[in-house]
Amino acid sequence: MNIYVANLSFDLVDEDLKAFFVPYGEVSSARVILDKATERSRGFGFVEMADDAAGRKAIAALNGVTAGGRPMKVNEAKPRSEGNFEGQGERNYNNSSSYNQTIY
Repeated sequence: MNIYVANLSFDLVDEDLKAFFVPYGEVSSARVILDKATERSRGFGFVEMADDAAGRKAIAALNGVTAGGRPMKVNEAKPRSEGNFEGQGERNYNNSSSYNQTIY
């Protein structure tokens, strides 16, 4: 089961994130997502647990728990969609409602 963890302290590292989930079952991986430019935490991460039942138990137990002064938000991760972001159509800046129209 893939678990999304949000509202993390910016000081938290992968090992700290993993430590929260180990008491609930086997953790395959734990990763705090870093900003590419600054290499600092973006405040969220993902945890992969081998067993779905253990994952659900961890979600129930850890959602709202304060870590580093911030209440974590823990949910089952949703699969990434391919292509365009949901709800957004193809961007076309040269259409009839564009602000960049040249009027002659």
